[in-house]
Amino acid sequence: MIGASGGIGRAMSDEMRARGGHVTALSRSENGLDVTDPAAVARVMGGLEGSFQTVFVSVGILAPEGVSPEKQLSAIDPAEMARVFAVNTVGVAHLLSYLPRLLPKQGRSVTGVLTARVGSIGDNRIGGWHSYRASKAALNQIVHGAAIELKRSHRDAIVAALHPGTVATPFTQGYDPKHGKLAPEEAARNLCDVMERLTRDQSGGFYDYAGKEIVW
Repeated sequence: MIGASGGIGRAMSDEMRARGGHVTALSRSENGLDVTDPAAVARVMGGLEGSFQTVFVSVGILAPEGVSPEKQLSAIDPAEMARVFAVNTVGVAHLLSYLPRLLPKQGRSVTGVLTARVGSIGDNRIGGWHSYRASKAALNQIVHGAAIELKRSHRDAIVAALHPGTVATPFTQGYDPKHGKLAPEEAARNLCDVMERLTRDQSGGFYDYAGKEIVW
């Protein structure tokens, strides 16, 4: 479990344990896993031993601290956009680069990467949130590419981009959608259910909390 100190990450760790899993919980606060620091990623991820049947990556920011997502193009700040990409895309891509060593060569494994429906280009109806949307769209591409590569060496490995819905965590504070928010515990149950049901043919896909495919 990568990103175990966040609202969704903590709930996922608890849910996985409740289902009988042995959870290795990693986070910046507990293990110093700063995904924007290549040395920290190498130290933590490189220090892992054994193989992992389930990997869940819950890492991301909506915007740099003290900054709101852009509502229009004129609000784009290159440095702030670079920070969002450094965490949401480059940082997570670096984490995924360790998968070939950490996943079992034989037998089913599932890697779920937390992304967001707003990263869908085809589903974008209202614009805005340019840095966050673009960083998640780029992450979706990384996930898809990772699934293709892993299939060559890890025949039964499944890698998927997952949208949790709008979850009531500090991440979504101040954002109140009409459909309401899910409790972290409910979101974790949904995501674990989806990961348990995914098949090898679905590897590389983009799915929501109900297991429905999301357009790229």
